[in-house]
Amino acid sequence: MPTPHIQLKLFAALSPLSPENSDRVPIQPGISVREMLDRLDIPTVKAHLIFINGIKQTLETRLSGGERVGIFPPVAGG
Repeated sequence: MPTPHIQLKLFAALSPLSPENSDRVPIQPGISVREMLDRLDIPTVKAHLIFINGIKQTLETRLSGGERVGIFPPVAGG
């Protein structure tokens, strides 16, 4: 059975922290976004906006595999 995976896209200041395999990040089904970021050494305090399949979610949202996850840091500007 293939390992579940997600597509992870980090934006702006988080972009340099993207894993090499960001199109196919392996996950354990049921893992939260927070746990996934911790395992990838991405600071959760910098995860301000989280979108899963285009819908705004939280760090506590659980992943099952196959999702597109986009994470934006806090952004300032005018």
